[in-house]
Amino acid sequence: RVVLECTCLKGQRGENRLCFVHQPKEAPKRNQDSGLLSTLCTDFYLDVQKIAAWFQNLVISAWGEMPQSRDYSMKVLPSHRSCQLQLTNASGRSFLVEMMFGVQQGDSDIFLSSQTTEASLTPSTMWAESYAVAEAKFFRRMAKQAPRDTSHLQCLQLCAGILAGTGFSTYTLKTVAMHLLNNIPLARWRRREFLLQLQDIMGYLRSCLEEKRLNHFFFGNENMPEDIVLPPAFQSAEPLNLFQCLVQDPAAHAKALREFEEL
Repeated sequence: RVVLECTCLKGQRGENRLCFVHQPKEAPKRNQDSGLLSTLCTDFYLDVQKIAAWFQNLVISAWGEMPQSRDYSMKVLPSHRSCQLQLTNASGRSFLVEMMFGVQQGDSDIFLSSQTTEASLTPSTMWAESYAVAEAKFFRRMAKQAPRDTSHLQCLQLCAGILAGTGFSTYTLKTVAMHLLNNIPLARWRRREFLLQLQDIMGYLRSCLEEKRLNHFFFGNENMPEDIVLPPAFQSAEPLNLFQCLVQDPAAHAKALREFEEL
């Protein structure tokens, strides 16, 4: 939800800034940005479709001033929840650029993202919670601390290939990997231990399936690396079970076990 905030004390020294809270009548007349609230929001909630349309128009109007415009022609592709650009160079070679929109939760590494959720019809004022920044920060941290001959990424790629086409999502695999990387000494992830790493990942996934419990990595994790900044509610929350659906649906649990055994 977007609300007007007092900016009386936030202006730079000597800056004549109007406050929309304490000068509501004068501010809109003197500030062209006063319409942004209605341009970007619906009923005071950020509207991702309005933001996408506004940003796309902004890119179109500004493209001629960009240095890249000398080397590429640009076409904005239809998109309701992002800004997708098709750039084509003089030789006719094209590539796509997609920009997602995000709202940071406080000063944390958790964002609300414009990326579509699993729901088929997502309201334009609904934003999915994204852990992508925190996840990237975690894997960069592991890469810096791990031995040079580490093979955890290759192991993850192999596991992803094994699980492709099954009911196990890449996010499930990523969560398993983060738990193991966070709890197993990094010396165990050397290339010569590749088969052991593979066994660790698949064994952990098996035990989670049998127990019908896989904890979300960022909720209620007492062993979270200090440099990953989470909202206070995440730190005090009870662990969130990503396999709760298996608890509630015995048939789905039996199917998941069969799929795993067939691997």
